[in-house]
Amino acid sequence: MASDDDAVDMPFADRAALADLAESAALAAAEYLRAAVGGTVRIADTKSSATDLVTAADREVEARIIATLTDARPDDAFLAEETGRHEGTSGVTWVVDPIDGTTNFFYGLAGFDISIAAVVAGRVVAGVVVDPMRRETFRATLGGGATCNGETLRPARPDDLAHALIGTGFSYLAERRRAQARVVAGLIGEVRDIRRLGAAALDLCLVAAGRLDGYYESGLRPWDLAAGGLVATEAGCRVGSLHGDVPDRRLAIAAHPAVFDDLRAALVDIDRDGFAVEDPSAPIDAEFGRLVV
Repeated sequence: MASDDDAVDMPFADRAALADLAESAALAAAEYLRAAVGGTVRIADTKSSATDLVTAADREVEARIIATLTDARPDDAFLAEETGRHEGTSGVTWVVDPIDGTTNFFYGLAGFDISIAAVVAGRVVAGVVVDPMRRETFRATLGGGATCNGETLRPARPDDLAHALIGTGFSYLAERRRAQARVVAGLIGEVRDIRRLGAAALDLCLVAAGRLDGYYESGLRPWDLAAGGLVATEAGCRVGSLHGDVPDRRLAIAAHPAVFDDLRAALVDIDRDGFAVEDPSAPIDAEFGRLVV
């Protein structure tokens, strides 16, 4: 759990109110997506590659979430995956991923979520991740701990890295996937096993819940990390990068503190090339400033 000494100058009740609003918007979006699964899912666009899908549901859900948040707080700013930045004057920025794990959603698979976080002065102060298919709501407030459906979250403590179940994810760019596969090949003999579930925010929440012992991924963006990263941190996980305690675009790592250093050391030893991105020095939160979870 983050210390209140590290918190922004915002009363805890106000952080909780932001979490309440995020939860309300995310649960409404989850209901919409549950009804859409199994039906015809229309591809609206692609992004980084021909396999990086944007569905009509991504855009519809994002518009619904922004409308809900704006109705309640019209002066807030937004950083949303599909529509980018919307300026505000209140000092609160909402970071929104309408469907994290769009490929899973497109194929009718479980393993997608809605992720909404509130950021104040560069700190994530509230975050909610809703898994529509498992009907699970992961929630955290800065300094207030993390829960799943109201139950307190704590990460599992593996005996060592060799007994740790690790999650990861891959780029939509073929050459980067090949490099990331080489990292997996090097790591898989050092851990219990590796899972690729397909939704970064959920992976972070699963570490918080003790269903994964650790997770790493390169190329994440703020909407991938903000809410899930706060859930993991507030549950008691360590979240960092290859060389520091703030994730960057080269790598985000989350793990139980007992294996975090060993996981990071193993990744550094295996293959730094697997973590190459377009601008490896850019912070993960370059869109709106330094983001700390």
